Amino acid sequence: MRELTLPFLEPERAGWQYPWASLRRAGAVLAFGSDWTVSTADPLAEIEVAVRRVAPDDRHGEPFLPAERVDLPAALDAFTIGSAYALRLEAETGTVTPGKLADLAILDRDPFDPAAGPIADARVLATLVEGDPVHADPSLDLG
Repeated sequence: MRELTLPFLEPERAGWQYPWASLRRAGAVLAFGSDWTVSTADPLAEIEVAVRRVAPDDRHGEPFLPAERVDLPAALDAFTIGSAYALRLEAETGTVTPGKLADLAILDRDPFDPAAGPIADARVLATLVEGDPVHADPSLDLG
């Protein structure tokens, strides 16, 4: 952003980059995804950036427009129920609710525990699509 985008924007427009918190305050449903080729396809890194507004490879850097940070529950919602909403699938998926599709990722840590380390450093131990494992760490027994 600082090298490839901001130098080409007027100062007023520069402050409009990724206005997640402002959109939420206005009542918008955020829908995050990992399909944009300009940034990483790693949703855990994207969640960390949304929460901290600092790139995972520069964690001690200055936050980019820090007033636009969202908290972890909001970032997770944007990747789950928000994306389901954008696809008009919120009745079928997007939350862990009886009767919905069991599309889940199991992490090696609790992302809400600050002592667990940065969110982007978490490892996905297993991925389930409609309840069926499509990826599993060999150390797991998904029986």
